Amino acid sequence: MKLGIVGLPNVGKSTLFNSITKAGAECANYPFCTIEPNVGVVAVPDERLDNLAKIYNPKKVTHAVIEFVDIAGLVKGASKGEGLGNKFLSHIRETDAICEVVRCFEDSNIVHVDGNVDPIRDIETINLELIFADLETVNKRLDKAKKNLKADKKYQVEINLLERIKKTLEEGKSARTLEFNEDEQLLVKDMFLLTTKQILYIANVSEKQLEDVENEKIVLKLKEYAKNEKAQVIPLCVKIEEELSSLNDEDKKEMLEALGLEESGLDKVIKKSYDLLGLMSFLTAGEPEVRAWTIKKGTKAPDAAGKIHSDIQRGFIKAEIVSYNDLIKEGSMVQAREKGLVRQEGKDYIMQDRRYSII
Repeated sequence: MKLGIVGLPNVGKSTLFNSITKAGAECANYPFCTIEPNVGVVAVPDERLDNLAKIYNPKKVTHAVIEFVDIAGLVKGASKGEGLGNKFLSHIRETDAICEVVRCFEDSNIVHVDGNVDPIRDIETINLELIFADLETVNKRLDKAKKNLKADKKYQVEINLLERIKKTLEEGKSARTLEFNEDEQLLVKDMFLLTTKQILYIANVSEKQLEDVENEKIVLKLKEYAKNEKAQVIPLCVKIEEELSSLNDEDKKEMLEALGLEESGLDKVIKKSYDLLGLMSFLTAGEPEVRAWTIKKGTKAPDAAGKIHSDIQRGFIKAEIVSYNDLIKEGSMVQAREKGLVRQEGKDYIMQDRRYSII
């Protein structure tokens, strides 16, 4: 699964990406590897794995991972090929969701591309380019569907859907603001629209703003805007995150405590990005390995078993499920089983997040 990091020049986009990759490289529990200069694979922070490792003392601990892509900067007119427009849009099209870095801090030493700080304007600059690109896609698809309608009336459903999407885009709204039924979702998925992708806004604030970020007017305004876009906002100070990413675990913990933070902004971004993609983890544990397996939310037990091995999926009969909290409290599967806390679930069981399972 890929997440594209986007943003205008001088908003902190590249610094954030570099911090994510550096944090991953420096921490043994969060391995990072570079696939190419602008792509990084980062482990999803999960304290459950560390706690399970204390019980099982495994030879190996494996976290779930997520891929971040540092996408080239955007300029107005990207949808018409200006600057690196075509490349920018094609890179976004290849991602599963978008993390957009938005500048919320004032600094006379860092020039804003549009002269002053205005996060809503910056968001709309990028959104409009995505909307223009989607309008071109929708219009082409609409023309084709109308031609096919003469031979097959089933295309009327697609035409109605496309016209609804077109109207929304022409109003300056993203396609993700619309509700689609199951049949429409299949059609929309086949269109590869940019504005249907889930988006996470990362509000880059100053260290001073971070001290009372929940009452920061510019962040509150951004959250209200994001709510209408069916999006979420994570405020963080990229400058602080850059410093945190260079520290070892102990020093990082001390700095977070000094700042009054429970976890770094980067950890929040990674966790929220994982959730944004509709992903979750189920865990397996033993002496050889404690591991988080990535599945889509709503996955049934046999399909989850297939992540471990196709043979397990084919021969699946039942799974033993225990609450993570119960397992940690009891200290072992034996104790949990003796107290009747381990359940057997069949083929129709839907895997739940925050669970630990042995299949």
